[in-house]
Amino acid sequence: MSTTATETTTSYVPAPETLAAVLTRGERPPRPSAWSASVTFGWRAMLKIKHVPEQLFDVTAFPIMMTLLFTYLFGGALAGSTTNYLQYVLPGLMAQSIIMITMYTGVAVNTDIEKGVFDRFRTLPIWRPAPMVGYLLGDMLRYTIASLVMLTVGLILGFRPSGGVVGVVLGIAVLIGYSFAFSWIWTMFGLLLRSEKSVMGVSMMVLFPLTFLSNIFVNPKTMPTWLQYFVNANPVSHLVSAIRSLMAGKPDTGALTLVLVAALVLIAVFGTLTMRLYNRK
Repeated sequence: MSTTATETTTSYVPAPETLAAVLTRGERPPRPSAWSASVTFGWRAMLKIKHVPEQLFDVTAFPIMMTLLFTYLFGGALAGSTTNYLQYVLPGLMAQSIIMITMYTGVAVNTDIEKGVFDRFRTLPIWRPAPMVGYLLGDMLRYTIASLVMLTVGLILGFRPSGGVVGVVLGIAVLIGYSFAFSWIWTMFGLLLRSEKSVMGVSMMVLFPLTFLSNIFVNPKTMPTWLQYFVNANPVSHLVSAIRSLMAGKPDTGALTLVLVAALVLIAVFGTLTMRLYNRK
């Protein structure tokens, strides 16, 4: 019995050379580049969609509903036929749907802050804006899905873009690029506001005037003079004009230039504000 007890209480003592191999400091792995870190966080955003596929409802069901609703509700009254109205309204509906979907970027940021996820991100040796850029890269996939869904429905209903495949691809690219820049507004609000309901409330208060008081549904020339000033200055109107011109095969250089300038300004202003809030959060 004593021999068994002795064997049981004997602890394992590793050899000195084994300890040296474990404790010797090896070469640290290289720090990930800004692009690599951003893509990783973008992949994280896409994995969230995989595990919660209900998140795709706003980029599938909502665009389909918008296309059918406005085409058949206003088409006959405004253009004489739904087919004629569809040629005018579909590029605008695509812009409206995608711009409104951008608010969910701020909601996702706010949700992760409330869960404490960002506290862990801040301790990682990565490029500071990577989590924010990752959110936007992941959302660009959602914007692309929504655009393709609306385009498919439009083609089924009779939409025929004169610009062909090239014009459609360029139009969608401009829309997604501008939406990437526009989403920086909501990342700022996601960090600034206390709850996701507050983010959605502020977002809708901004988005409804921007999208409905524009040239999405009707030609601004049919509006009162005082309203035309706002509509013609509205950046969403310039975005819609740029997309329409590309899909029609007649690029509007002025509108495209304004969209590019607006996108750069949005990234410069709201990207900077977002990172300042992120560093102080």
